[in-house]
Formats: sequence, structure tokens, C-alpha cells
Amino acid sequence: MSTAEAPSHLHENPYEIARQQLRRVGETFGIDPNLIGVLELCKKTVEVSIPTRMDDGSVNVYTGYRVTHNIARGPSKGGIRYHPAVTRDEVKALSIWMTWKCSLMGLPFGGAKGGVVVDPKLLSRRELERMTRRFTSEIINEIGPEKDIPAPDVGTDASVMAWIFDTFSMNKGHSVLGVVTGKPLAIGGSLGRLEATARGALYCIEEVLREETRSIDGLRVAVQGAGNVGGHLARMLVEEGATVIAISDSQGGIHNSAGLDIPSALAYKAERGSFEGFRDAETITNEELILLECDVLAPCALEQVITAENAPHVQARIVCEGANGPVTPTADEILEDRGIVVLPDVLANAGGVVVSYFEWVQGLQEYFWKEEQVNARLNEIVTRAFRETWETRLERRTSMRMAAYGIAVQRVAEATITRGLYP
Repeated sequence: MSTAEAPSHLHENPYEIARQQLRRVGETFGIDPNLIGVLELCKKTVEVSIPTRMDDGSVNVYTGYRVTHNIARGPSKGGIRYHPAVTRDEVKALSIWMTWKCSLMGLPFGGAKGGVVVDPKLLSRRELERMTRRFTSEIINEIGPEKDIPAPDVGTDASVMAWIFDTFSMNKGHSVLGVVTGKPLAIGGSLGRLEATARGALYCIEEVLREETRSIDGLRVAVQGAGNVGGHLARMLVEEGATVIAISDSQGGIHNSAGLDIPSALAYKAERGSFEGFRDAETITNEELILLECDVLAPCALEQVITAENAPHVQARIVCEGANGPVTPTADEILEDRGIVVLPDVLANAGGVVVSYFEWVQGLQEYFWKEEQVNARLNEIVTRAFRETWETRLERRTSMRMAAYGIAVQRVAEATITRGLYP
């Protein structure tokens, strides 16, 4: 029997970053310090062990987490990630950011997050299913359609959500469509959910270009990450007329200053497992991609990839946070001082949770929408949030991040005051 351990991978403690951000928002927007003291702590943190039978008969024990930050505005909502570098504090930070994201979008949810310390690429499909079902059984009393609703995140997908849905439903004795979102269409998923995070990021990029009276045609973009967010965003940008000059995955990336054939590059990666050897492109590292000269840099992989060390050398005019927390606070200040517009994660990658909300509603009603309806309603919610954030930024003469957080935190604070403290 072996136990998986999480390697250290973060430059700064993400939970401390989230708390520092909240305190700054409290000072800037004049929010009662007592409220900030309540909001900076997570409501519940559950840690579980996940013994899993391997295909060879051995047993590996993994560590899993489910964290609920806040439920003042409704049941908690947030993804589950499978990654070897998951930590408790990372999951807690992500749950806090989910609270602000849901609030900024005007959704009736609080924030939650989950994670398992595991490299899913090293597990067979049968091992992955057994681990997922055991993890679900360990947290089954923590989740539910009116309590806490998981969704996919890094390292998880619709199949993982299907196993969670089935395990939960088998224990309840009937199908519970609303227990998770991001499910396959065959069992209550929503049209448009897979591409939703990338589509929301695209809407934000289009809105900031509109403010600058610029067209997306010819826009030069570097995308870090080729998963569900980065891959779809790159493809959508090209379809809208932009030029994607670089894209990467965890192993490295490719670059062509004249533009990449994104559909071919993504097909090549799907077939061979990486971009290495792709035609008409030079190989670059993820670190080099961050520093490329471009109009838009979209970090869509893991957190803390733009730091105090490389922020002075970023050449993009706009940074669109497709990932959660890819820019550290110190780097944020450097980019702001340099006049680089940062579209913060709570705004730029909120499309996924918006369509997750749509899926949850459809599941509860057992009435499903057309994809055109899903995308139109997503556009309405994301662009409204962008407008509110942009206007607050101008009024307060602050950054997009501070404006977005200010709106979100004030809404959660108002809900907390309105509900009062029990008992």
C-alpha cells in the first residue's frame, strides 16, 4: 500500500493571497472589518483519504479535499481538480475566488472547490473511475443539489462528473441531476458547457477591444494551455479573425510569429500527446511564451505563472486570465503600473460557472435549452459583468481586478448582513 504526496509548486501561498486581496478590497471599498474577518475564512474544510485498488492488485491511498467558503447567496459551487500538486491551501483559495466569481456574475451561489492529490495521466481509466467513486463516497454528505454542486476543473472532465453523479444517485436511490454540472449530454449535461469558460473569456476580450475601438481582426494572441479553456479559446479567436502566434501544454509549446494553424495543431496534439514536432513552428517553453510580443496573453493553465520576476518583461497589452490566479499580487501591481490591462479570473473565466448554473437550473426543471439560448444568455451575463466592472474601474480609478472584487465582495457582504448571524 502506497500513499501519494503533493509536491510543492507554488511561489506564494494562494490562501494568503486570497485573504490579502480581500483585506485590500475591504479598505478600498470601506467594508466593515468585522465582515472581512468573517469572509476571509472558509466555512468548512473536509480532508479525506481515498484508498484505491490499482489494476495490478496493489492499493494506493490518495488525499482529497472539499472546501466550502461561503453560502450567504446560495448553495456552494465549484470544480474538482485532479493534480499531483493540489494542496489544502490552494483548494481553500480557489473556493474563495469561486465565491467572488459567482457573486460578480449575479448567480445564486457561494463558493466551493475540491481536489485530489493525484496525477490522472498515470491512472488507467478503470483506476480513475474507482478512485473517483471512492472520493465521492467519502464526501457524499458534503455535496448535493441544494448544498454544494461540484463541476470539472483541471484534470477532470465530463466522464468524472458522470461517475460522481452515478455514485451519488445510487446512494440516494434515484437520479439526482443537479448534484454536479459539466455532465455528458446523455445524462443531463447542458449544450455549450464544454466551451463555456473559453467563450466567456472571448466575450471579455471583445468587450475590452470595443472600449479601445479596436477590431479582433489581426489581433495577435499567445495562449498558455491547450486544455478545455486554452484549446477552445485559441480555436474561437482564430474563427473570429485573430492570429494565435503561440500555444502550449504542460510539456511546452510552439510559436510562429506569422500565426499557427490552430485546428491542425490541436488535432496533432490530440493524436500524439504533445505539440513537439508540429510543422511550421518553433518549440518554446511555457516561460518563453509568457514573454512573447503580442496584443493579448491568455494564461489558461495553472496559477502563479506571471510573477514579480517575469512581469516587468511581459510584452502583451492585455492579459486575460483564463486560469485561476495566474498572476501573483506583486506581478499584478507591476502590470498595472506598466499600463497593461488585466482581465481578472473572476471575470474572464467565469463563463464555465455561468453555464454550470444553466445546467443546474435545467436539471432541476428537467427542461433543456438550445445551444443558441445558452450562448446568448451567457453573453448577456458576462458582458453585463464586464460593463459593471469597467465602469467601477473608471469611477474608482483602480484596476479591473480591484473593481471586480469590490463589486463581488460588497454583494456577499450585503447578503451576510441581510441574513444576520445565527444564533
